[in-house]
Amino acid sequence: MATLGPYNKKHKVTVVGSGNWGSAIAKIVAENTKEHPDLYEEEVQMWVYEEELTVPPTSKHYDPGSKFSTQPHKLTRLINHFHENVKYLPGIALPSNIIANPSLEESVHDSTILVFNLPHQFIGGLCDQMKDHILPYARGVSCIKGVSVDSEDVRLFSEIIGEKLAIYCGALSGANIANEVAQEKFSETTIAYDPPPMDSRNPSRNPTPKAGTPRGHTPSSSQLDLTAINEHKDTRGKTSKVKLIVPPADLPPIDHNLLRTLFHRPYFHAQVISDVAGVSLGGALKNIVAIATGFVAGLGWGDNAKAAVMRVGLLEMVRFGKTFFANSVHTGTFTEESAGVADLITSCSGGRNYRCAKMSVERNISIEEVEREELNGQMLQGVSTAKEVYGFLKARGKDDEFPLLVGTYRILHGEVKVEDLPDLMAGTPK
Repeated sequence: MATLGPYNKKHKVTVVGSGNWGSAIAKIVAENTKEHPDLYEEEVQMWVYEEELTVPPTSKHYDPGSKFSTQPHKLTRLINHFHENVKYLPGIALPSNIIANPSLEESVHDSTILVFNLPHQFIGGLCDQMKDHILPYARGVSCIKGVSVDSEDVRLFSEIIGEKLAIYCGALSGANIANEVAQEKFSETTIAYDPPPMDSRNPSRNPTPKAGTPRGHTPSSSQLDLTAINEHKDTRGKTSKVKLIVPPADLPPIDHNLLRTLFHRPYFHAQVISDVAGVSLGGALKNIVAIATGFVAGLGWGDNAKAAVMRVGLLEMVRFGKTFFANSVHTGTFTEESAGVADLITSCSGGRNYRCAKMSVERNISIEEVEREELNGQMLQGVSTAKEVYGFLKARGKDDEFPLLVGTYRILHGEVKVEDLPDLMAGTPK
């Protein structure tokens, strides 16, 4: 049992979202809250977008004589009865201390740690719905991969959540295929959390890494300017618009040690760093590189070509981070962490961006046609990200500095051929 000090109160954790990845993360969190009753309340609330369904015939819970298999029931009822998300994570037993709750307001009530795991397009509306119902000193971790990009700016989902709710929010990302994690197949993840200075004001609290180094130490209370105790820096090094509320001193500090205890499992190894921007960018840009890798795979060019695309892609991911988030991004986040190179390798080996790009070349059809045939019309994340990143770079006159990222967009839009990719990559600055 991990112990971070004698505190009178425990953290309550809510997972906002219950898809396959949300349910897998809730499983991990609930296992750890049960193992560490000195730090966390055992019960984990999981907010579920309510819908009705019957237990499908393929489920081990299917019983033609049971009302659950013959009549529609609310998904929350099924999850709480069977301790399994029979729709989004079938076949995986969930800990009994996960409570599926259809009320967003009730599920976040009195929670000190909010774990966000939902489609990014719902962030704004759900944050508006919950903002008057959360603790003012709550802290968050976003498991939502990617970033929001337009011609004006690149915004991290964690900072969008933070600004909407007036809390601090970190990020979790890595080479994490939800079903494999849920099946307890070994994997790693990266948690990025740069503890706000006011969270370290109590001298008795354990030191945690700060933004200056990937795994350094936060300043002690004697080093802090207590006149600005509710201020913190965003990932661009500017003073955040959000004025944070200091957590009560009788709660264990939400620092790197506590977050690792919450997410680390024998089958799911968690590294905790401070580079929120790097972790977030890695989860977005790797999808563009995966499309480019799929293109050359579709031509049958072999593993050497795929490795070359991944190498150049990794260089451009680092350059993008260092160019636009120079105050917080570390090269090592991309080259050493699961959220960087490991997630890139996974995505370029069998992820759906890679697979669909490969199919488009093999079948000599557009990637939009592959999306219609293989994904029921859903858009690949890499396609939309490539368009957004191209617009952002073009607006700044930086498109020549990222020939692979830009070249992938140009291939998608028929401006150049896949066969031109080596010549385009040759222009990548060293």
